[in-house]
Amino acid sequence: MSAGRLRVLLVDDEELARRVLREYLERDPAVEIVGECANGYEAVRAVTEMKPDLLLLDVQMPKLDGFEVLELLDQEVSVVFVTAFDAHAIRAFDVHAVDYLLKPVSEDRLAQALARVRERGRVAPKAELLADARRDRPKPIDRLMVRDGTKVHVIQAAELEYAVARDDYVELHAGGKEFLKHQTLNDLESQLDPAHFVRTHRSYIVNVERIAKIEPYAKDSRVAVLQDGTQLPMSRAGYARIRERS
Repeated sequence: MSAGRLRVLLVDDEELARRVLREYLERDPAVEIVGECANGYEAVRAVTEMKPDLLLLDVQMPKLDGFEVLELLDQEVSVVFVTAFDAHAIRAFDVHAVDYLLKPVSEDRLAQALARVRERGRVAPKAELLADARRDRPKPIDRLMVRDGTKVHVIQAAELEYAVARDDYVELHAGGKEFLKHQTLNDLESQLDPAHFVRTHRSYIVNVERIAKIEPYAKDSRVAVLQDGTQLPMSRAGYARIRERS
């Protein structure tokens, strides 16, 4: 964070909520409002282009919620959550986020949050924020977001055929296309519904509904043959997991 004015980006789908925050912030000479976003897609692009010091980020928004915005960011930024509800998320972020604000936000409470941002300088690592959010949201995800430059691809989980580990990335295969997402395979596995996705190999996760058959490949090894003919390696442990489901 620079030693000058605090550069703030407002992200909320409600124009009235943004207006209230903007009026409060404009009274603080040490704050510069670099932009406003009405949805998560705009926020991801704006963070890349404007490089704010702080996000005042709503939790519940259409298209992308606050959690998904954080997941798509490729740089660290301080975050103060602004929400009208979701007490469980509030408890999860109380330790790691710089602060959270409950709507309707008072000017004094906002000033207190800004003071904490300046004192701490930055938020805890994004991975910690996301880990806490996921612990509080045990329900499997039903879609995946993949950032490609300024574009965001949304993949429905049911359409995911399989995923392959590529170092610190996962290669997602869906609808005959490939998408590269900055995420580990272990992390992706923890988010997917275990009723539909199985770790068939240390480097592969497969949608079991896309498996047409399993064939022997070599001694003590097999391959999973998908409906489109794609063959994926299957370890002994992976085969055991598949058998447990039958």
